[in-house]
Amino acid sequence: MAQLKLNDPAPDFELPNQKGKNIRLKDFRGKHVVFWFYPRARTPQ
Repeated sequence: MAQLKLNDPAPDFELPNQKGKNIRLKDFRGKHVVFWFYPRARTPQ
């Protein structure tokens, strides 16, 4: 996978939401989106 650079557009991807429904990044095209990633609890760093 290629590394993103500053101001590169994010590649489209799909993840399940809290209700198990798959959501794609392209579903939010034209809207502001904030992604919050954090390490899984109680896992080594």
